[in-house]
Amino acid sequence: MTDQKRIYLDYAATTPLLDVARKATLEGFEQWANPSSPHADGRSAQSMLENARNRFKSALDWDGDVVFTSGASEAVNIALNHSKPDNQYVSPVEHDVVLRSATGAKQLPVDMNGMVTPMNLNHVLKSAEGRALVVVQSVNNETGVMQDLAALGKVCRDRGAVLLADCAQSAGKMPLPDADMIVIAGHKFGGPPGVGALLVKDLKLLNPTGGQEQGYRSGTENLPYIMAMTAALEAPKTWAGRATELRQHLDDAIKKEGGAVVAENAPRIATIASYHMPGVAANTQLIRFDMAGFSVSAGSACSSGTLKTSHVLQAMGVEESISKEVIRVSIGRDTSRSQIYAFVEQWKSIFNQARRA
Repeated sequence: MTDQKRIYLDYAATTPLLDVARKATLEGFEQWANPSSPHADGRSAQSMLENARNRFKSALDWDGDVVFTSGASEAVNIALNHSKPDNQYVSPVEHDVVLRSATGAKQLPVDMNGMVTPMNLNHVLKSAEGRALVVVQSVNNETGVMQDLAALGKVCRDRGAVLLADCAQSAGKMPLPDADMIVIAGHKFGGPPGVGALLVKDLKLLNPTGGQEQGYRSGTENLPYIMAMTAALEAPKTWAGRATELRQHLDDAIKKEGGAVVAENAPRIATIASYHMPGVAANTQLIRFDMAGFSVSAGSACSSGTLKTSHVLQAMGVEESISKEVIRVSIGRDTSRSQIYAFVEQWKSIFNQARRA
């Protein structure tokens, strides 16, 4: 259990399980039969699964199909390795799991904010041979920068391309984009880890490979976690306005104290921001913040322990010396003003001590 005296500001990595999700998990464990079994117990579990699927679609306002998975990583793998388009185009600021799965994909250019511009995408697709699969995240997991998926989606439709949107950081916080396939991660909005979904507008985009989920995924569905993820998605989102206010205060305070906001002028989600503390290594900051009781990170939780330069900042053209001094702060539904104020005071303390040294 997390120490309640600590201040958790790493919601982009994972979020605490909501009470409604915990309750739904227990309800799901009461129905332990396999949804694929033909007997009465199996049919009962199947009924609960389909009820959760319909609620899940309704909560997201999605009228296509839903393939439940073990998480966003599996959803990405299915979309990239079992879809029918001939060529893949991936932005260089995508999550690590996308870049690892998209072997042989061509890279899309991004601007200084890490954004794929409609003009550049149109130029790339104009010369593409065969049908293209374009992979662009809705919100960057390190910087919070939001891609203009409405404009990019239009380019894809005009060029006959398929758009895959990684919405791990935006689902449950923002409306879904108009994309052909969408990746969801349950633990990013108060559900449990180990469950997610691939939303598919038309299942004909995929080659069937498994026995479950209409033949598009192998493995028994995790009914308790699917029910928990659905319940978390249905939870009220009244905290969104507060997150915007807190992130703005944080931006202003960091700049006032001599720090810098990464991609400050780009459209950014209220829940994620990256900050540069001049002259202080990110690793040093993380240690100091951790010792003071603050949970923050340097880039993605999947790669923050590797001490590698962020590929996101590198793609944006940020100097390596600067990118090694950047940390990420992410806000959630439980973040309070007092926690943000306390973080700012600790940031000032670390920075001032480093300057005196």
